[in-house]
Amino acid sequence: MAVPKEVANLLGKPIGEPQIWEVEKGAIRRFADAIDDPSPLHRDMEYARNSKYGTIIAPTGFCGWPIKGGLMEGLGLIMGPMVNAGYPVILDAGVEFECSVPIRAGDILSCHSKIADIAEKTSKSGKGMLVLTAEANYLNQNGDKAVTVRSSFICREL
Repeated sequence: MAVPKEVANLLGKPIGEPQIWEVEKGAIRRFADAIDDPSPLHRDMEYARNSKYGTIIAPTGFCGWPIKGGLMEGLGLIMGPMVNAGYPVILDAGVEFECSVPIRAGDILSCHSKIADIAEKTSKSGKGMLVLTAEANYLNQNGDKAVTVRSSFICREL
């Protein structure tokens, strides 16, 4: 089995236009509540101000809300070629976060995404599978890399 050309052509190419994300302290608090993270770094301004961060920071996994671009646009650019190449069964295979600098309340992040890897596999049933890894790099308004998010997808033949 070889990776279909229309899928192989995705490797290393940007996934859509860069997205812009806004990080707001109320959204940080709500996300921390949703994941049951009690750290005062995510909700207590006075505590956070006296910490080494100087302000409220986001828990791992929260990059704010998109204000330009969106997740669905990027996913459509990946999934269309997969379906057209005969891999219509697409499953989430996990997410990995590599944090570099804290994401702070008030940050404006730009997100640049690409397909970082495509691996061929065979399922237990003998059907062909591809494992795609999309990599999204979030840069803050100072140009510092805040986090790299690697999302993997299992794409399988019917």
